Amino acid sequence: MSERMITVRDRAMAQKCVECPVCKKARKDQRGPVFWFVKQIEGWFCPYCQAYARVYGRKAHEPKEG
Repeated sequence: MSERMITVRDRAMAQKCVECPVCKKARKDQRGPVFWFVKQIEGWFCPYCQAYARVYGRKAHEPKEG
């Protein structure tokens, strides 16, 4: 199990994803074209979405827990 250490840079990049209006809408609505778009690009294109997944342990389109 080689878990990668979360760096300060990862946290800063994840914060950009938290503030991103597109990702924020996808997390809130959970449907529609914005949700689909974020779900398609987050894993292979957007480094901010990838950092979000590393820091928070969930994909950028998944809603905040409770």
